[in-house]
Amino acid sequence: MRQLTPLDAQFLHAESATTTAHVAGVAILDPACASTGVVTREALVGLLRRRLHLVPALSMRLADVPLGLDHPYWTEDRAFDVADHVHETVLPMPGDEAQLAEAVAAIHERRLDRGRPLWEMHLIHGLTGGRTALYAKVHHCAVDGVSGAETLTALLDLTPEPRAVEPPQEHPPTVAPGLAGMLAGAVTRSAAHPARVLRSLGRTVADLDVVPVIATLPGARTVAAAARRLSGDGRDLPPAPSLSAPRTPFNGPISARRRFSYGSIPLADVRWVARSSGISVNDVVMTLCASALRSWLLDRGALPDRPLIAAVPVAVRRASAREVVGNQLSAMITPMPTDVACPLERLRIAGETMRAAKRRFARSPATWPSELSSMVPAAVTALATSVVLRLASMAAPPVNLLVSNVPGPQFPLYLCGARVLAYYPMSVLTDASGGVNITCFSYDGSLDFGIVSCPDRLEDAWRLMGHIQEAMDELLTLTEQATGTAPPSAGRVGRAGPRPAAAAPVPVPVPA
Repeated sequence: MRQLTPLDAQFLHAESATTTAHVAGVAILDPACASTGVVTREALVGLLRRRLHLVPALSMRLADVPLGLDHPYWTEDRAFDVADHVHETVLPMPGDEAQLAEAVAAIHERRLDRGRPLWEMHLIHGLTGGRTALYAKVHHCAVDGVSGAETLTALLDLTPEPRAVEPPQEHPPTVAPGLAGMLAGAVTRSAAHPARVLRSLGRTVADLDVVPVIATLPGARTVAAAARRLSGDGRDLPPAPSLSAPRTPFNGPISARRRFSYGSIPLADVRWVARSSGISVNDVVMTLCASALRSWLLDRGALPDRPLIAAVPVAVRRASAREVVGNQLSAMITPMPTDVACPLERLRIAGETMRAAKRRFARSPATWPSELSSMVPAAVTALATSVVLRLASMAAPPVNLLVSNVPGPQFPLYLCGARVLAYYPMSVLTDASGGVNITCFSYDGSLDFGIVSCPDRLEDAWRLMGHIQEAMDELLTLTEQATGTAPPSAGRVGRAGPRPAAAAPVPVPVPA
């Protein structure tokens, strides 16, 4: 049997009338190379039925413990029909990028049905150029960003011709315990909870200087340093930066509405800037996000005089995502140099900041997300998580936003014979983490960005995507001037695929 971990349960119970907790993505497909020239719902359902056994998370549903006395269990649902989870729609003419983003945002707003396996797929036809989009979402309690992307690859092929897949092997089903077993487990874990809290507290003390909000309390750094000295771990860690998050227009309670924008940047250009500057690709990504947020805030006269604070999820998986259900992640909390006016200085500081954060994480991996979740009794988690998140948003924000960079394959993939041109990831908004989330995914020579926002906090998500692309153009120009060499994309046509109007200096209007 498999039970949700305390961290998985936090994602489950974070949901409320204004918060959905699924990770998702939009794949843009070119069906020209498919044998039929189209991607149909019937073909997708057939593919899922043949490969469902490769992705355990897609056949699991939740089994709740009575009265919420313990965390729910996963139970295998062998009777469910994948066809009930696959939907199809057609965009109205002309089928442009703004219409796709609006349709996807509307789907992303809706919570998954907890009485069934926690996933959905939506085929969206009618895109310009004969393209099709596939929006897929899975609940965050079942997968994290990296395992979600890996889950999708089980359905993909290296050629338009689908590969042969071994049929499923017989195995005992994963089932939840009966009522008596659930209650017995709840009693046992409740009795052991005080000891578990003490162990988690002992492991968390050394991370106090990187935990949002707690890190800003008087004495937090001193206590964390003393704990590391006593344990003998991480005694030469780089000093933790200030993690006091300023308030911005996109911080505060969110509504149930969502906006979505997306766009792509040539990965070769990003690598060229990184190599020329002596930093990593992820450092350039953080710089682009910092530059875009700075421009957006300057446009509104709302730029804080100190850095924004971002939570950067970090995968800590030891096994393939297909072998596990749930989350295996931590987070680095890091400043973003939004307060730095010079683009090259912003790039340098972003590189230094991220290197220090990575060194700390490598020498003393932050386990505080899991440890803090373990300290809260299951019944309290179920009742209080969403309330605590909303209260946190009304006080000083713990962080300003989440920024995530998920690595992907650098070769073309195919779904039902159609080539995947791009994959734009989407993630979660909460009251505490802010009304905007920026996630990017590297795929087939491109860096694909997906921005999810709450329009009550950040209405013009397309403009923010435009600022990211403008920031990349700025870095390319400055790097070319500094090195005397042209960027890889100079004079070349980019790879085939959607180039959203967000690349223009004006936002694409998305109807309210």
